[in-house]
Amino acid sequence: MKKLVLFLLLLSATIIVNGQQKSLSMLDAMSKIRTTLAPEKLENLQFLYGTEDYVYTKIVGGEKVWFKGSSAQKEDQPFLTLTQLNQKLSSAGQETLQAMPAITFNKSKEWLLTVKGSLLAYDPVKNTFAVLMDSKLAGQDKAERSIAGYTAYLDHYNLFVNDGKTAKQVTNDGTGNIVYASSVHRDEFGISKGTFWSNNGKQLAFYRMDQSMVADYPIIDWTTRPAKNVNIKYPMAGDKIHEVTVGVYNTQTQTVIYLKTGEPAEQYLTNIAWSPDDKFVYIAVLNRGQNQMELKQFDAQTGNYIKTLFEERDEKYVEPLVPVFFLKNDPQQFIWQSNRDGWNHLYLYNTAGKLIKQLTKGKWEVTEVKGFDATGDNLFYESTEESPITRNLYAVNIKSGKSTRVTTGFATHKTEVSTSGNTVIDYFSTTKNPGTTELITVKKGLKKQLLQAADPLKDYQLGESSIFTIKGKQGDLIYCNLFKPVGLDSTKKHPVVVYWYGGSHAQLIHEQWNGGAGNYWFQYLAEQGFVVMVIDTRGSDNRGKAFEQSMFRRAGDVQMEDMMSAVGYLKGLSYTDEKNMGLFGWSFGGFNTVDFMINHPGVFKAAVAGGAVTNWNFYEAMYTERYMDTPKENPDGYAATDLTSNIQKLKGKLLLIHGLQDNVVLQQHTVELVKKAVDNNVQVDYMIYPGHEHNVIGKDRTHLYQKVTDYFMQNLK
Repeated sequence: MKKLVLFLLLLSATIIVNGQQKSLSMLDAMSKIRTTLAPEKLENLQFLYGTEDYVYTKIVGGEKVWFKGSSAQKEDQPFLTLTQLNQKLSSAGQETLQAMPAITFNKSKEWLLTVKGSLLAYDPVKNTFAVLMDSKLAGQDKAERSIAGYTAYLDHYNLFVNDGKTAKQVTNDGTGNIVYASSVHRDEFGISKGTFWSNNGKQLAFYRMDQSMVADYPIIDWTTRPAKNVNIKYPMAGDKIHEVTVGVYNTQTQTVIYLKTGEPAEQYLTNIAWSPDDKFVYIAVLNRGQNQMELKQFDAQTGNYIKTLFEERDEKYVEPLVPVFFLKNDPQQFIWQSNRDGWNHLYLYNTAGKLIKQLTKGKWEVTEVKGFDATGDNLFYESTEESPITRNLYAVNIKSGKSTRVTTGFATHKTEVSTSGNTVIDYFSTTKNPGTTELITVKKGLKKQLLQAADPLKDYQLGESSIFTIKGKQGDLIYCNLFKPVGLDSTKKHPVVVYWYGGSHAQLIHEQWNGGAGNYWFQYLAEQGFVVMVIDTRGSDNRGKAFEQSMFRRAGDVQMEDMMSAVGYLKGLSYTDEKNMGLFGWSFGGFNTVDFMINHPGVFKAAVAGGAVTNWNFYEAMYTERYMDTPKENPDGYAATDLTSNIQKLKGKLLLIHGLQDNVVLQQHTVELVKKAVDNNVQVDYMIYPGHEHNVIGKDRTHLYQKVTDYFMQNLK
């Protein structure tokens, strides 16, 4: 459900306040979120590959200019202007540009430029450009460059590899049903792409997905006359799913072999990785039931299965998300991430499959591995060790297991580690600090401040906000964020709006600027006189396995319990009007919202549910079966969470919103609920957004949030 989480990220970057002192405008909120009311940042900040030097862009004289700096320099210097880039393009026989393109400097010695949808590689030593993917040629897509100078890309469904002189067609049976070199398994299990270059850049592992057996699902294109149907492949819970294999293309022999991943055909091939010597490919193979994972090794030359290094089993589910990560100074040892002890941690294995040690341990989560230092003795990672709502960078010594904190301050840190591990770029913020960017010299602990962002809301009179915890029915600590109206009079009653999600891979509450879940819009609501609460119930991310798995087979049950705890807290406040409370959620949060309104009628007077799952039988197999098993295995759970069969219990106002082209949570969910409401003479409100998929984006988001705001204004005040 990674696509669903995108809505939360978009929400945090959508609604904002405007004006001077007391005036907050929804329109200004929407139009200025990425401009004058966004905290200043060093855009495109990254290390130059293989160095301690950093580069970033900023506007100088109305033009975007790349600057370069280092820990030794006091002042950063211009590094690349558009004029200089155009001179390079012109001398290499390329068209010049009117604006600075996006450039990636930190992946290889080449500069990778995205120009008008095309991908170019520039060699700064030879002053030569190579067109890796040409957007002017219809059908070309998804280019990936190797360290050896090969480029893999798709052209009309088939995989090609270009060596800089000629393009080799690797596959020839690609169609809408046979999909190559693309993300598979509907982007679950950490999968985001379909090509994987070997370390020396001369072999390419790639996905082949046969989805001919998956049912077609109609998505209507309403922009034509007449409207036309565009089928997508959508495997619903319990139905046939696609079959995936992994191929390996050798650029030296120009041959393809397929790894012998075996039966059953319905299995998940996840987290592909190469051995350091490029002789083997490792795959985390997960059964369809998602309760057994086997880490398997395959011969990259023959495709033969070599061995299973180890297995992970869980009575509920196993979810591999990160490939094996080999040690820098020992090709026979690797890092594996797992939540087998209840929390996501790092484990050291050898290639025989023997567990050497658990590197990190505690009631906290490793959220990302960032790389090694120059010696390979220390591994950098970010985690929630300090608090579930912060992130910090740590370095763990592989031999001793001792961990050292690199970043400081109760904040959410986002870091990049140089290839040597000697220097770290650290961007962090808090609910009060719009953002600080520093360069850290790891061994000496020296810090160079690159930027301290000014508060873009300093001229606004905002209400108070605070992050705190309440205790749930089962004793869990539930994080909440409360926004109070400006100039709150605690003797008066104020209407309430609660926003939530409550599903996996999403966390709404962070100690960071804008809170991670759109608190500019929450501040806007607070100015309209609302008390606003945001809540992370059980089922949400980064709180340990038990916290997430508590919803297994009965999605919504524990979320309802935690929401009732939140309602109890709100009712205990002297300034909240318990007769005028509203609820809002999207995706899984939309499901939770409808669930609560139906099964706890009368608590909330009005609710808005966007892109809501209303019947898990209609949702995709990969996500649904992880948390609910199949409909055949768990008929009671599916029946209990079928909101369409209980709509007659609804009391209060309910606005359902859906993107008309939603290919994630299909519009059928909302249509079925509306049909059952009509059948039972239950009144609901319904709004569709033509042209939008699961997330309403662009200028129409202003309309969306005005609609949501108006609904609460009309029904709660």
